[in-house]
Amino acid sequence: MIERCSNRVANLAHFLTRNAKRWPNRPAIVWEDQTWSWQNLDRRVSALSSALSSDFGIAKSDRMLVQAQNSHQMIEIMLAAFRLGAVWVPCNFRQAPGETAYAAEKSKATIFLCDAEYAVQAEAVAAACPDLSGIVSIGESAFGVSYEALLEKHNGARIANAEVDHNDPCWFFFTSGSTGRPKAVVLTHGQIGFVVVNYMADLLPGTGETDASLVIAPLSHGAGLQLIAQLSCGSAHILMPKGGFRPHDAFQLIERHKVSNMFTVPTIVKRLVDDPCVDQFDHSSLRHLIYAGAPMYREDQKRALEALGPVLVQYYGLGEVTGNITVLRPDEHSVDDGPYARVGTCGVERTGIEVSIQDETGKILGPNETGEVCVVGSAVCAGYLDDDGANAKFFRDGWFRTGDIGHMDDQRYLYLTGRASDMYISGGSNVYPKEVEEILLTHPAVSEVAILGIPDPQWGEVGLAVCVTETGQQTDAADLSEFLKDKITRYKMPARYLFIEDMPTSAYGKITKKLVREFLTEKGLL
Repeated sequence: MIERCSNRVANLAHFLTRNAKRWPNRPAIVWEDQTWSWQNLDRRVSALSSALSSDFGIAKSDRMLVQAQNSHQMIEIMLAAFRLGAVWVPCNFRQAPGETAYAAEKSKATIFLCDAEYAVQAEAVAAACPDLSGIVSIGESAFGVSYEALLEKHNGARIANAEVDHNDPCWFFFTSGSTGRPKAVVLTHGQIGFVVVNYMADLLPGTGETDASLVIAPLSHGAGLQLIAQLSCGSAHILMPKGGFRPHDAFQLIERHKVSNMFTVPTIVKRLVDDPCVDQFDHSSLRHLIYAGAPMYREDQKRALEALGPVLVQYYGLGEVTGNITVLRPDEHSVDDGPYARVGTCGVERTGIEVSIQDETGKILGPNETGEVCVVGSAVCAGYLDDDGANAKFFRDGWFRTGDIGHMDDQRYLYLTGRASDMYISGGSNVYPKEVEEILLTHPAVSEVAILGIPDPQWGEVGLAVCVTETGQQTDAADLSEFLKDKITRYKMPARYLFIEDMPTSAYGKITKKLVREFLTEKGLL
């Protein structure tokens, strides 16, 4: 093996630096009635970087924990972290205080930036990390330092992008693990640099500085990757107004700003095309509607193609592979169920990615043989933060083991047929039952619990909590929902509860989801 002479790579914030020089007055972010040009955004990011560095001592490799809804500030914080060579650690804005405190501890956060409404989370983080250098409030609040006051104080400061190497971390991507506790996936500058090139080649070909992207999904996850990718070509980013997702608002923005692409999940696509306003606005500018996070029901896929035209782009990916495993392009989506329709596939390998189907021993299987989906390529993460057990489990002979079960056909189209874990997908978000089960088992009335993913017309899947109560104890769905309310993110909470006398077990006394599901089906309860 020949060692590289240099591992230096471009800092991801260089995209912003370049855009500010090439297109200083073109729109970078549009949110409600405000527009920030590339030059203005670059200046604000430098001011924030200066404030973080001089007022809080933030330097290369420090971890910046963030809990905020989509906003121009969320984007500025991400880019400031990159500019300083620090690590962006975004949380799902729906997280409960305990979950945010755990993320702070796991990441060894140096500073916490959050929306003003998250005072309880700020309190929890401060208690979990007493050595925190500070808390910054986005908006007026009784806690922390004012975000806008910091930028005003450092207005006009110029901060250069830090020198970074390929393996320098830039993003800790939290993904729930089947062991219950979320794991921090380590994403690096070099890795994301590759992902950007791959993203633009495979998902958004032909996208440039005159295009606009509608941001619907949280920037803390997949939408953040799409945004970074399009930084490379100077596309404008249109943020949805506050107050939750409304199809009318989305179509209005698509028409007004001639939006050419967007990233979302199948449940949102369904809401868009089922809404009457789909025929009330001009959406002819839309070229790429990317969906991921869950398979789309075939009838929903047909309806979307009929309503929007050949614009659907499906990808399959995990946080650990930075959303970068397979792609099903617009020309591979079909309204007709003919012999050439690729029904049920999530596409073929992305550029620079190799997929294999392996058995339990690591043997690579042939076409149409079912096994675990495994991946190699430059999009694979550096590993899990401070988790030797998870790294040993999920990496084998250089391959990343996804935990998903499937097969590839003769043309290398991938078909997912199941999951090695008990995970289910609700509204595009992965839910790992063990995490919720462990919390429910702390309730004094709960003796045993098994959570199953069951079909739901709106969310794709929701959780059904099958419970056995302690002898002499009583509880109900309302009580358990209230018990979970401040302990777990809302989308992870079971939608239904079922109480049974005894939990079905295997011959070895083990509770398996397969047995529970079979028992409920037998009894007519599922």
